[in-house]
Order: sequence, then structure tokens, then C-alpha cells
Amino acid sequence: MNTTLATSPLNVADRCDRCGAQAYVRVMLANGGELLFCAHHGREHTPALNSAEATIQDESDRLHAQQARSTSSPPSPPS
Repeated sequence: MNTTLATSPLNVADRCDRCGAQAYVRVMLANGGELLFCAHHGREHTPALNSAEATIQDESDRLHAQQARSTSSPPSPPS
């Protein structure tokens, strides 16, 4: 997978072109086009994108960080 930093990080307003979920993968095509994918669709289309020599900005690691925060033990109630 060709990866690089794009001009700006993806944010909550960036939506997957396939399903509308939050985008975590930006694909810059050789012809100048751009595609946005959720982590699921980004993984699904990676083989075709690699063969098309697209540049891929994958921020799906942010999902793992969010999961780690949400599964940590909740704070103790005040006494």
C-alpha cells in the first residue's frame, strides 16, 4: 500500500463514499481524483487501489485508540 500524509487529517465531516460512515481512509488517484472510505471499505478496496498505484492516507489506527479509551475502566464515583 502506498501511504503518505495528505494535506489535512480526516475529520468527522469526512464520510465514506460507499456507505456514509465516518471516513478513515483517503485515496488520491493518479488522475487527481479523491475517494474517502470507512475502515471497512478501505480494507476491502486496498488490493485494487494498490494495483492502480493510488496514494492512500490510512488513519484507521485512530479506531484502535478510540476502542482502547472506551474499554478502559470507568472512573470511580465521587465519595
